[in-house]
Amino acid sequence: MTVTADDGVRLWASASASGRGEPLVLCHGGPGLWDMFEDVSAMLDDTATVVRWDQRGCGRSERCAGPWTTDRFVADLDAVRRHFGPGRTALLGHSWGAQLALAYALAHPERVSTLVYVAGTGIGPPDDWHPAYEENLLARLGEDPERLARWRELPKDDPERAVFQWSVEFEDRARALEHARRMADPWFGINTECGAALNAETRRTWGTPELYAACRDLDLPVLIVDGAHDIRPRSAVDSLERALPQVRRVTLPDAGHLPWVEDPKGFREAVAAALG
Repeated sequence: MTVTADDGVRLWASASASGRGEPLVLCHGGPGLWDMFEDVSAMLDDTATVVRWDQRGCGRSERCAGPWTTDRFVADLDAVRRHFGPGRTALLGHSWGAQLALAYALAHPERVSTLVYVAGTGIGPPDDWHPAYEENLLARLGEDPERLARWRELPKDDPERAVFQWSVEFEDRARALEHARRMADPWFGINTECGAALNAETRRTWGTPELYAACRDLDLPVLIVDGAHDIRPRSAVDSLERALPQVRRVTLPDAGHLPWVEDPKGFREAVAAALG
């Protein structure tokens, strides 16, 4: 299915056939990646009409020249929301997608019923957490020195490099490569230009007093879901939790950055309760 943004760019989208109730729109991570929420859609489609989509220039969406800004992606998300239902919708965002879903909720709170914020990095400046993330990334890759050396020499958009890097996101080290290979199948290619631009924007704009104030004024229920073993320090999310007036936080003790993979039961129970 195709959703056309207000500037004419075509976005790939899909809605669960067996869903019911108001839409739940999923925002995938990256930036520069594609929807990997097939498992999430399957576990939640009895509670909501689950909508998946690929962000502009990524995955199955039209290749385009951007623009790569949060405002543009918020407008794209609004086009997806309008396509599947004119009223309010629930949002679930993962990693960068959690940041996008939060940005949408801040821009259009009257259009959001519930926000589920999964494995994000809070609203402080990236310097609060990124150095520790890089240290943890290299430590996990270093569990296999040959793999680390191979990862260093591959280009950033290479699928083998992505699988190695994504494998560090799982607490179950015995199955980490298996999980990462599933993420890369099918492979749509990483939009590195998109990722670089949006990450640079985050470094310039996140952690401002205006952002903290906007979150304090966000009058809608928010569920924060973390995996306890995410290599991004979970303390980074404390800034968001402290600011929000209506927030509940669930930490899944045996999961990493993709908690629905390693604790599907705990993840489904937490999200289903938030959706009501």
